[in-house]
Amino acid sequence: MQKSFNLIIPGILEKDWEEIEKKIQLVLPFAKAIHIDIIDGKFAPNSTFMDPGPFKKYTKDIQFELHMMVEEPINFLKPWADAGFVRFIGQIEKMSDQIKFVAKAQLLGEVGLAIDGPTEIEKIEAPFDDLDVILFMTIKAGASGQQFVPENLEKVRKIRGKTSIPIEVDGGINDPTIIQAKECGVNRFVTTSFLFNGDPSENYRKLKALIDWEVII
Repeated sequence: MQKSFNLIIPGILEKDWEEIEKKIQLVLPFAKAIHIDIIDGKFAPNSTFMDPGPFKKYTKDIQFELHMMVEEPINFLKPWADAGFVRFIGQIEKMSDQIKFVAKAQLLGEVGLAIDGPTEIEKIEAPFDDLDVILFMTIKAGASGQQFVPENLEKVRKIRGKTSIPIEVDGGINDPTIIQAKECGVNRFVTTSFLFNGDPSENYRKLKALIDWEVII
């Protein structure tokens, strides 16, 4: 048996800094990275906490990635990079120029493009070789706690046949769905509602045990 390169990433989508900080402190002892969702009320009807400043308290201790469900994600790159974020993932649906977004994000850290559940992979315009990650929503982006849509994994299968870069999924990841995602070629798994429903460290270990080892033949 050989250890795989799978990664479980706690996801945080909240309106208030107090709740965000509480969750950061809960996962710091065991997480390798933290995924922060921001929503501006234009990409989706709801909105989240949007101030990067308070995160500076924690970004030296762990890798933070920013998932931008916003209009023109390129405008959010510099402030969040200044706060210590190192990976920037922008939804393409309200992005006017994917090439410019990728080029600017590359100057600040790692870059990824995200596509919503209903969006087809043909809408990705940037070359895969320019990306550090592709993120697939397995739900309709905008709110946590939604039910996993397995049909969205068909897009993962198509992409995995074209590139070896990391593929990340976000939405409805729990103990049964993480196995489905892994079988399609996913190797980064954002978990939000499942992780924080109960003991986060125990839920993290449960998910990790399901994907951490694989048999190499």
